Amino acid sequence: MGIVGDLSSDQLQFFDSHGYLVVESFASPDEIDAMRKRMEQLLDEFDCSTSSVFSTVNQQQLTDDYFFESAENISFFFEEKAFQEDGDLKQAKELSINKVGHALHEIDPVFKSFSSSKKVSGLLLSLGYKKPIVIQSMYIFKQPGIGGEVVPHQDNSFLYTEPTTCTGLWLALEDANTTNGCLWAIPGSHKNGLVRRFLRGDNGVYFDQPSPAYEHKDFVPIEVRAGSLVVIHGDLIHQSFENHSPKSRHAYSLHVVDTEGCVWAPDNWIRRKVQPEPLYES
Repeated sequence: MGIVGDLSSDQLQFFDSHGYLVVESFASPDEIDAMRKRMEQLLDEFDCSTSSVFSTVNQQQLTDDYFFESAENISFFFEEKAFQEDGDLKQAKELSINKVGHALHEIDPVFKSFSSSKKVSGLLLSLGYKKPIVIQSMYIFKQPGIGGEVVPHQDNSFLYTEPTTCTGLWLALEDANTTNGCLWAIPGSHKNGLVRRFLRGDNGVYFDQPSPAYEHKDFVPIEVRAGSLVVIHGDLIHQSFENHSPKSRHAYSLHVVDTEGCVWAPDNWIRRKVQPEPLYES
């Protein structure tokens, strides 16, 4: 296989205890530059007439066929606050997009190179993955002034396997802090298990339970420098706030599940026509 587990025992202990881990300088400046420049090209080529709005606040109402089909495409989603009352964009499309997803890792050579790199596989091997697949990828912009809130959630809610195996890999492409909308998490909350699931039924998508109320005092900010990777347990409660600052907060996010010893839930929102290739088999 030629892949070696990269995380130390101290790092694994921190992840087990807290439900997240920051790996500094995971991506090189050249890798960051390549992904950012490639996204600039994709945005330049993007036709505004074929897109959707993304919101975690109104996710059920805004989920449509464009969203479902994005599981195997490179699709563009606008910020809720990007439009004027007449439907026109308030500013340039490059400053109006919430995210691009959900198959960058599979379709685009630049993002595929990072997503299937030995260092990503080595990290997953350290976490015990046997036959992992990247099930979705997102380039998240957190635009200055209008970058939307991401409400408290657990990744296993959306990407459920039995037993649960989802891990989020969140790469900072710019410095992320409390001013421009960094991640926040409740340390140790992954130990309480999965709270609810996001299901796809005949009439669209819905949560099977209401969201619990969370106390802001229980969250801690995860402020990181560009190039840092935040590893997120699938049951960790995490969120990010609106970006009211004049600086963006670009990030590239991967979600990984195992395909060995578990089953992908058929009522997940992602229903692929072609199954992803595993990163490795151990």
